[in-house]
Amino acid sequence: MALRYLNKVVIVTGGSKGIGRGIVKVFVENGANVVFCARGAAVGEALEEELNKAGPGSCKFVSCDISKEEDIKGLISLTVARYKQIDCLVNNAGWHPPHKPTDETTAEEFRDLLNLNLVSYFLASKYALPHLRQSQGNIINVSSLVATIGQKDAAPYVATKGAIIAMTKAMAVDESRYKVRVNCISPGNVMTPLWEELAGQTTNPAETIKAGENAQLLGRMGTEAESGLAALFLAADATFCTGIDLLLSGGAELNYGFKSQIPS
Repeated sequence: MALRYLNKVVIVTGGSKGIGRGIVKVFVENGANVVFCARGAAVGEALEEELNKAGPGSCKFVSCDISKEEDIKGLISLTVARYKQIDCLVNNAGWHPPHKPTDETTAEEFRDLLNLNLVSYFLASKYALPHLRQSQGNIINVSSLVATIGQKDAAPYVATKGAIIAMTKAMAVDESRYKVRVNCISPGNVMTPLWEELAGQTTNPAETIKAGENAQLLGRMGTEAESGLAALFLAADATFCTGIDLLLSGGAELNYGFKSQIPS
């Protein structure tokens, strides 16, 4: 089977776990050279070793705090120094805080989340764009289904994800003159370590996970591998797509469901 992204250079933020890990793995499996970053060095280095043994592409882990502008600049510079080009930037790093009502959320908590989930995407794009314009490459921003359908007790998170979709569309307009495509993926329930962690904070984690599975028409959660294949499609195959938001949701947004809420 032909390798779909052979010798292309890809940057993936938040690439050591969850959806990011799935994206890194699929690109390496399709012949790309991937630079991925995260804060946890041990997990990232272990993944780097595992994927480089498997090939046929390669990857390089970089310890990076995506909430810091200097770390983002360093990530881009290291990639260009190593590979001389950038073909695809996948902005994926982010966090979903524990669910909390709006009136119990501080302004500082909201600002910190905006910086991590949104401003980091803007800055990584800003510093990668001069190189992406040369390669006529593409940007893939990872948002969330909840940006479209909302989510209980998560207004700041939903706001950051909605802004990512809006920024994707605006950036697609600006960069079209350089033949740079900018697209977005909005995953619904994908089984990741973060999903398991959040479920573990509930009174019945197994029941929470089952409810998460039942939220999809397909009756299951998505996988890390499916997330990677969606990103590969946008990078390698969707060459006439820019400014789109690809729902990776198993149909969770369709049909009616139990929605009414009675204040306790």
